[in-house]
Amino acid sequence: MVRYQNKGGNSAIVFYEIGDDYIKIWFKDAKRTYVYSYKSAGKENVEYMKRLALEGQGLNACIKKYVNQGYEK
Repeated sequence: MVRYQNKGGNSAIVFYEIGDDYIKIWFKDAKRTYVYSYKSAGKENVEYMKRLALEGQGLNACIKKYVNQGYEK
């Protein structure tokens, strides 16, 4: 997993991992990793999340706004 840069300074995201068709997110105080895949969150959303993760800003807000419960259960 890669440490999220958190350029905005107020993200709940600590780490992420990018795969071909998914992104895994580790939130502060989480007991597990959350996987957002093409199947669970949609290809467009996952690709957008990957870009934000690499930029180090906006990923937490994106998840709240667009994919909130779109993780694999």
